[in-house]
Amino acid sequence: MKAELNNLVIYDGVCHFCNYSVNFIIQHDPHALFTFVPIQSQTAQCILQTYGSQQTADNFDTIVLIKNRRCFERSNAALEIARSLQKPWPVFYGLKIIPTLLRDWCYNLIARNRYRLFGQSQVCLMPTPALKARFIGLDEVAAKRHD
Repeated sequence: MKAELNNLVIYDGVCHFCNYSVNFIIQHDPHALFTFVPIQSQTAQCILQTYGSQQTADNFDTIVLIKNRRCFERSNAALEIARSLQKPWPVFYGLKIIPTLLRDWCYNLIARNRYRLFGQSQVCLMPTPALKARFIGLDEVAAKRHD
């Protein structure tokens, strides 16, 4: 499975801020490099297990990027994503010079408070039909909702 995945973003499908972030990536990704999968899907759980991530649907507090057979989390994931977007966003990759501990402290502060600050839905938001091909695992999430 590792060889097949590249530029895959795993996100919290019920988090408004996370959904905004996915929409932001889509708007600034003219070459459609990124594919998305909500953490609420079994597909995301299998991928995270494969890459040794400790994130689960119950304790998910970061965006995850699978790129070049590597798993990036927290600020490293955000900066790797920015690096691949259209200008001016790649300039933010320069923040890599800040120690990861400090970057992740800031990231974690927002992540811990994301539901309180931005809200959440009871269900994953579904993409438009034109964007559906860029999402994986949505049918699994929809099936869970109907159970």
